[in-house]
Formats: sequence, C-alpha cells, structure tokens
Amino acid sequence: MESLNRNSLRNIKPQAHLEIPDPSVLDLPEKVLQFGTGVLLRGLPDYFIDRAIKAGLFDGRILVVKSTSRGDTDAFDRQDGLYTLCVKGLENGSTVQQYLIEAAISRVLSASHQWENILQAVKQTDMRLIISNTTEVGIRLDEEDNPLAHPPRSFPGKLLAVLFTRYQATQGDPTKGFVIIPTELIPDNGERLQAIVKEMATQHHMPEAFLSWIDASCVFCNSLVDRIVPGKLPADEQEKLEQQLGYRDELMIQAEPYRLWAIEASDPRVEAWLPWAKADAGVVLSPDITRYRELKLRLLNGTHTFSCGLAHLLGLDTVLQGMQHPSMEAFLRQLMFDEMVPVVVSPEISREMAETFARKVLERFANPFLKHHWIDITVEYTAKMRMRNVPLIKGYYQQFATVPAAMALGFAAYLLFMKGEAQGQAVVGNWAGKTYPIRDSQAGYFAELWKNAGTQQLVREVLSNTQLWQEDLTHLPGFAEAVQSNLEQLMQGQVEKVLRAAIFV
Repeated sequence: MESLNRNSLRNIKPQAHLEIPDPSVLDLPEKVLQFGTGVLLRGLPDYFIDRAIKAGLFDGRILVVKSTSRGDTDAFDRQDGLYTLCVKGLENGSTVQQYLIEAAISRVLSASHQWENILQAVKQTDMRLIISNTTEVGIRLDEEDNPLAHPPRSFPGKLLAVLFTRYQATQGDPTKGFVIIPTELIPDNGERLQAIVKEMATQHHMPEAFLSWIDASCVFCNSLVDRIVPGKLPADEQEKLEQQLGYRDELMIQAEPYRLWAIEASDPRVEAWLPWAKADAGVVLSPDITRYRELKLRLLNGTHTFSCGLAHLLGLDTVLQGMQHPSMEAFLRQLMFDEMVPVVVSPEISREMAETFARKVLERFANPFLKHHWIDITVEYTAKMRMRNVPLIKGYYQQFATVPAAMALGFAAYLLFMKGEAQGQAVVGNWAGKTYPIRDSQAGYFAELWKNAGTQQLVREVLSNTQLWQEDLTHLPGFAEAVQSNLEQLMQGQVEKVLRAAIFV
C-alpha cells in the first residue's frame, strides 16, 4: 500500500465519501504563513483554506512554521503536506462521515533549523495572511527575547522578525502589509498580540517608521475558533480506514462536523484579503465577534464545567455517555434551556440565536464518533467555574431572584469532586472505590479544607472566598443552602436521586 504524497495522489481510486484534490493545486504559490502544526489549525483554518482552493476562490497555499523543537517535519515532507481529515459526527440530525484529502499546506519549515528560509519566504509579496495557534501561553511578552535572533525565542518575537523583514524587503511599502489572525483561545487575541509586538519593537529601539508601518499597513484581527479536533484516530481504527481508502497516512486526523471561525473584520482590507472566507458558512467575518465568544463560553464551555463533576459521580466516562443517560441528558437540557439561555440573551444575542446554538451543542455532545472524557474537562476546574459560570449564576439571580437548581447541583458536584488528599506532588480524589487525579491549581486548598471542615463550614468558606470568585457568593439568597443540601445528598451516594430532584424542580 502506497503512502499518501504527490506521486501517489493520482493512483488513489475515487470512492464515496472520499474527496481527492486535483494534483494541480499542489503547484499553487505560498500566500499564507502559519505558526503552528497542531491539529486545531489543520482541522479548522487549514480546512477552510482548502475548501476555498478546491472551490476556485483562493489560489494559494500555506507555509507552516514549526516553532517548537519537539518532533520533526519528516512526515509533512514525506507526504508533501497532504493529510486526510476525517469529519465524523452529527449535523442537523444526520450522520456525517467524510474523508477529505487536504492540500492547503505547501511545506513545513522548522524555525530552529530553517529560520533564514522562512524570512526569505515572507519577502514574497504574494503572502498576505499570517495565522497562528501557539497555545494560550504563546501570546505573552518575553522580556529577554531578541527579535533579531535566529530564531527569536517567543512567537511574538518571531512575528516581529517576520514583519520587520517584510518592511525592509518592500522598503516600507504601505500596501504590502499583512492580515494577522491569531486563533489562540484568549479574549481579544489580535489586540493583545499587536500590543506585545509593538512593545517588543519599542524595547529594541526599532525604527519609528517601522512602528508606523505596522499600524498603517498590518491588520491584527481578534478571532474565535470552535471545533473539536481530537487528532489521531485509534491505531486499529486508522489501520482499518487505510485499508478502505487504499493508502497510508501518517498525518490523518479526525474532526467533528461543526466548525466556526469568527474573525473580527472592522477594517475593509480583511474581507478584501480573505477571499477564501466565502467558501464555507463556518467562517464569519463580523465587526464584533463578542456574541460568538459569549455563546461558546457560556453554552458550550459553561455547560461542560457545570456538568463534568456530576457526570463523574454518576460513573460516566465520556460526554456521549452523558447524552445516553436519561437523567443526565434531561439535566443538560434543563441547565441549558431553562437556566443558561435566558441569561445569555442580550441585545446582541436573541433567544432564537441562543436556543439554536444550545441545540447544536447538544448534538455535538451526542457525536457517536468522539470520545470526549469528562475527567479531561475537570482540568483547572476552579478557574473554569469562575470565568465561565459565576457570571451565569449571578445573571440568573438578576433575572429571577431565586436559586438556579441545576447550577446549584453542578456547583455541589464540583465541591465533591475537589475532595482529595495529597499524594506526593499530586492531589488524588476517591469516589466509589476508584481514584482520580485532581488537576487544579487550587487542589491543595480544597484538600486542606475537606480535611478540617464540615459541609456547612466548607460550603460557606468556599462561596465566600473572594480570591477564588472575586466576590462573596454567600450573598446570593438561598444559594449556599441549596449547594449544601445537594452536597450532603451527593456524599451519601444519592447521585441519581438528587439529579432527578433537580431536574423536576
């Protein structure tokens, strides 16, 4: 069986559900610079650009910069940047199974070993777009980084070097700037990246004319990405699929059907320079993407956070199992439609928009092809509860002046999940005779509290901890009492009973 690459592409036999690119697209010029080789980039932005290439809306490919020293680029070299994206899940009530050979990536260069080649490439004025996903840690100022190093250490340092190289190569031509779209999952990612790049340029005494060129000729866009891209398939599943498709693929990855890339596009140059955005409804260009971020943060991420501890106590391993459990599925629906949607509705978000998004979230949760583990969602549980869910609890009180039953149960389950004991450097919980890791920056605090306090004192202590929540949650009428009552019943192992009681309140 041949491996997937430029030469074998012509020998792959067409079949249902398999999309094969025309080999001619492999000769298109590089017009996009991408920092990062991760599966989210390959499963979402690169997917959209591939859609546009195949639709004839874009005539360029992506030069990818591998920023980390871990791993190598050999698989991309061997496969000429080609890889299979397996799109599997539910969409509008129907099962989707598609296998797409993606051809958007031209080549992958290592920043550590091929930095000069990367700088040469960005001198080509056909390249107009820069995208990135270097994790949330990537967008930060490294005070000791040098943008003139080969290569600079940080992502902002590398980006600054790229911009300065382009500025010098074009002699500051104001029409030769870039649209820069980071996809790191932090608010205002474009604005924050721009501020860091400019601060670094100022610190290193780079020319004022260059700083003016950045402001006038480059557009930094805030953006939001939303797609579950688990990455590699299980080995046995991939082997079976390779036999079916007729080729080997070291870079094969999986993604759900749902996709969204919301890009803040108040500058008219964004739409003009992104013709590929018209290729798929999942790309949204908008002057303000706040509503998309709010919907995702509250109804997708917030639901995960309110539910993961409860699902764990029920003995459920995956999100799919939660949707298959009648009481848990009813809890999720009540949580979303009765308690969260009314809070999310605003002048920018209609009730219809919120309910439509909520239905899509439940459909995504029910994807039979994904194994999204509840235990993974509990990582940094406390920070997620603060950022995603405390505003929802407060918002519910502002509207209804009463206890949100499902939210109170979700909070109680969180407290019980956080009951652990220190074991060396780790904190470990135990439920129904099984141990589990508590991967949370506040794990030590909760371990001490559980060791020394009764449930009433513990609930009061946690809810009144303004360092955790930035406010005192005991001021919410009846919330502490509801959380304590739920917690005590959960501790007695009455998970199903208290869940059913919360559903029908």
